[in-house]
Order: sequence, then structure tokens, then C-alpha cells
Amino acid sequence: MNTVILAEISVGFVALVAVVVVLLIGLLISSFGRKSSREGTGMLARETYQRDRASQVEVKEEVLVGASGREVERAARIERIGGELVPKEKGDVAPFVPPDPEALGVTRRQFLNRSIVAFFILGLSGFGAAVLAFLWPQPKGGFGSKIKVGKISDIKAQISGGKGFYYLPEGRMWLTEYPAASLDKAKKAYTQPVLNSLEAGVAVMYQKCPHLGCRVPSCQTSQWFECPCHGSQYNQAGEKKGGPAPRGMDRFSTSVSGGELTVDTGTVIQGPPIGTNTTGQEAEGPHCVGSGGKE
Repeated sequence: MNTVILAEISVGFVALVAVVVVLLIGLLISSFGRKSSREGTGMLARETYQRDRASQVEVKEEVLVGASGREVERAARIERIGGELVPKEKGDVAPFVPPDPEALGVTRRQFLNRSIVAFFILGLSGFGAAVLAFLWPQPKGGFGSKIKVGKISDIKAQISGGKGFYYLPEGRMWLTEYPAASLDKAKKAYTQPVLNSLEAGVAVMYQKCPHLGCRVPSCQTSQWFECPCHGSQYNQAGEKKGGPAPRGMDRFSTSVSGGELTVDTGTVIQGPPIGTNTTGQEAEGPHCVGSGGKE
């Protein structure tokens, strides 16, 4: 079966090659014929020579005096296509006149120079705008400014109403109640700007996870903060309990005056190092993220 198929393929291939060769030969013959007809010159037939000897071809006298047969044929061909035996003389080359700058616009050199200057101006403008934005006074109100959260008593009421957690969107912060019995340990772990609110019984934490910046939500069942992105966990004081976070939740500088808490959200203080546990709080129920492994 395979031999028959191969034989058929071979026969078909040979036939295809033969057809291609025939087509190429025909193409060459037709091309040669067209070339000969375009040139209009070649070997003269015997009848042509006899007619030339029998009668004189009437052509322009001033051109054909003393001309050979080939020149006569060329003259007839040119006359037939409407040309001239003597080519026209070329005129003098016109002198170069530079274009008018007003009509031309700008040269390439001018365009490149102006482009470079424009880029420099654009870069300096961006740098100047960034410097002005950095030196511009901080806005009053909102994140990045000092926020008056309210009376300590009102804040604790909000925390109780939120089942242990109070979130303030304006300052991107979490607030929880801090036990007074843990202040001695807190004084060894935190600086005074953080202790100001702890001594008033309120812990203030930045909402962003110190691992990769995700917003950390609260978990009502465990009473911890548990990051859904990578599983970092913190107790109610924002101290790390598990996960890949490099430290506890970051804090803000705080102050308490007349029983009213003010938080400076423009001053972020790094959270406590791993192992800090001033409250001793453990998970009070099932975790919302992961298994809540301890360190």
C-alpha cells in the first residue's frame, strides 16, 4: 500500500515539474519576443534588403544623408513613435537659491534646540511643583493633619458600641480601649507621644498593615486585628501576635488636653517590635483569618 502511494506521489511530482518547466520556457519565449518588438532593431529580412535596393525610403533629407541601413531603420522607428533624431539640448542648470526662512519655518537644528529647551523647562517645572507641594502648609482637617477625635468618655462609648473597636475614617485609624493595669509595661515599650493616649485608656493605631500596606480589619470573634491579605494578626493594642508582619501596627502621635483626645495623623510612629505583649490578651474566639498561630 505504501509503495503504491509513493509511486503516485512520484508521478504527480514529475508531472508538476514538467508543467513548471513548460511554463518557464513559454515565459522566456514571450519575454524575448516582447523585448525584440520593443527595441525594433535586429536582423533585416532578405525582402527588406531587396525593397531598400529597389526604391529609396523617403525620410528627412537633412538627417539621412550618408546614413546606414540600421540608422535608417532607427530613424523610421523614432518617426513612428513621434520622437526626434537629435535630442534636445539641455538648458543651463538654475543656480541654487536658499529657501526663505519665513516660508520654511524652522530648520532641523532649530527644532532640536527648541525641543531640548522645552524638555528642560518641563522638567524644572515638575521639580519646582514638587518642592512647592512639599513645603506647602498641611491642610486643616482630614488625614495628614491634627484631628480632634473628641472626649475620652465619648470615644470609649464608641468603642463599646463597636464591640471593642472604633474606626475613624477621617484619620484612617483604629481606636480600642487600653487597660490601666498594663501601663507599667507600656511605659517600657512606647514613647510618650503614644503613651499620652494609653494613659487616658485609649490605644490609637494606623489602619495600614506594616507588612505590605493592606487595610487591617477587626475580627469580632477573636477580638484581634487580622489582615486578610497575608494573615498577620495583632491584639487589641496593635501588638503583633502572628503572621509575616515585621512589627506591630504603627501608631500616631497623640495628646490629651481637657479630657479631649487629639491625634496628629501627619506623624506616624513605627509599631512595637515582635514579642511585645503589654496586655497579655489572647484570642477570645475563632479567628477570621488563618489559624492564628502564636509566636
